[in-house]
Amino acid sequence: MTQIVVAALYKFVTLKDYVALREPLLKTMLDNGVKGTLLLAEEGINGTVSGTREAIDALLAWLKVDPRLVDLDHKESYCGEQPFYRTKVKLKKEIVTLGVPNVDPNQQVGTYVEPKDWNALISDPEVLLIDTRNDYEVAIGTFEGAIDPQTKSFREFPDYIKANFDPARHKKVAMFCTGGIRCEKASSYMLGQGFEEVFHLKGGILKYLEEVPQDETLWRGDCFVFDNRVTVRHDLTEGDFDQCHACRNPISVEDRLSEHYAPGISCPHCWDSLSEKTRASAIERQKQIELAKARNLPHPIGRDPRQALED
Repeated sequence: MTQIVVAALYKFVTLKDYVALREPLLKTMLDNGVKGTLLLAEEGINGTVSGTREAIDALLAWLKVDPRLVDLDHKESYCGEQPFYRTKVKLKKEIVTLGVPNVDPNQQVGTYVEPKDWNALISDPEVLLIDTRNDYEVAIGTFEGAIDPQTKSFREFPDYIKANFDPARHKKVAMFCTGGIRCEKASSYMLGQGFEEVFHLKGGILKYLEEVPQDETLWRGDCFVFDNRVTVRHDLTEGDFDQCHACRNPISVEDRLSEHYAPGISCPHCWDSLSEKTRASAIERQKQIELAKARNLPHPIGRDPRQALED
C-alpha cells in the first residue's frame, strides 16, 4: 500500500501578489493530485496538504522556486489513505486569524525553542506555560503543567491574556500550538503588550513528537490534527478519536458508545444543543455519505469540519 504523506506547512512572509499566486498554486496541486487546503494572505501561507511522496515533493519544489518561500516551514506524518476530500486554495486577510490589527510576526516575534530544548524550558518553575489552541484540542492532549485558556477560537486569545496576565508579574512566557504558526502570531502580540521574554516551540507539537523520544516526553495524550485522522499519537500514527460532523468536537471510543451518539449527526457534546437546521443538515449529509459508500462513489461535496485550519 502506498503511504500518503501529510504535510503541514506555513511561513509568515510578505506576499503582496498573493491574489495572483492562487491559480498557479491550485493548478500545481491539482496536476500532482495533492489534496487539502492552503491559505494565502499578504502576511504569508498556511495549510495542510496530502499526497504521494512524489506529489508533496513536487509541490514543495514549486513553492520553493519563489525565493520568499525557500525556507518554508513544514512537518510531515503519514497515513494509509487520503485524509482530505478536496483541493482548495483560499485567499484570506490573515493566515491564522487573531483579529488584532498591526500584529506582524515579520516585524517582531518571540524566541524560537528547538524541541530538544523544550523540556528544560517548561520545567523551569518561573516559566508560564500557555497552550494557545482551542478547548477541544487541549482536551485531547497537552504538555504537562500547561494552562488551558479554554478558548473557542484564536480570536479570544488577546482578551484572555489581558484578563489573566500582567507583563510586570509574568516575566517569562512559553507557548505552543499544533504546528507553530499560531504561536508566532501570539508571541508577536504578547511582545507588543509589553511581555519581555516570550518563547515558543519551533515547529509546534508535531515537530516535538517527531524529534523527542517517548521515554523523555512531557506531552500527555494525543495531538489533534486538522484532517480526517483527527488525532495522532506520540509516534505520529493515527489515534483512536473520531470527530463529530455537527459540532467538530473529537469523540472518543467511550463517546461512540453513548446513547447520544449518532454517526455523522450528533454526539454527547452536542446532542442537546444543536439547532434544528444544523441537525437536519447533518442528517442529510450523512445520508449522502452512506449512499456514496454503497455505490462506491467518492465522498460527496458538503460541509467538512475537519478541513478547518488553526483559527
